[in-house]
Amino acid sequence: MIVEVRPPRQFKREDLKPGENLCTYCTGTCCRYFALPIETPTTRKDFDHMRWYMLHGRVSFFVDQGTWFLMVHNDCRELMPDNRCGIYQTRPQICRTYTTDNCEYDDKTCYDQFFETPEQIEEYADLVLNWGKKKKKSVEKSGVVSLPVV
Repeated sequence: MIVEVRPPRQFKREDLKPGENLCTYCTGTCCRYFALPIETPTTRKDFDHMRWYMLHGRVSFFVDQGTWFLMVHNDCRELMPDNRCGIYQTRPQICRTYTTDNCEYDDKTCYDQFFETPEQIEEYADLVLNWGKKKKKSVEKSGVVSLPVV
């Protein structure tokens, strides 16, 4: 006998009952990182600073609707194992004003551009800063091929 195993169905936003909170069904996505808008990098120095940030831990960069963001992947220290806030009654104002109306609960976010490694930033910088210039040949010594920037 073959039994079909299906992954558990994710709770849908539209199934919320009056007075129910979507956070009850969430994994605390909004509490596991923060992103800050930054000025669009335009120089080698800008991109080098971005590489430096990435070398210091769980940091990435993304572009969304033309705006560049620094994303720091770090769980809030007050996020409890059940994904609820440990200081809910005294949480910061930014958390109080954040609503689930447009949160990432059921969002399969896709950014215009997403950079996860310093090598990707360097490769992108080489591309945009040398745009229209004669391309020099280079061979990566490590033999590691970085993912293409889409």
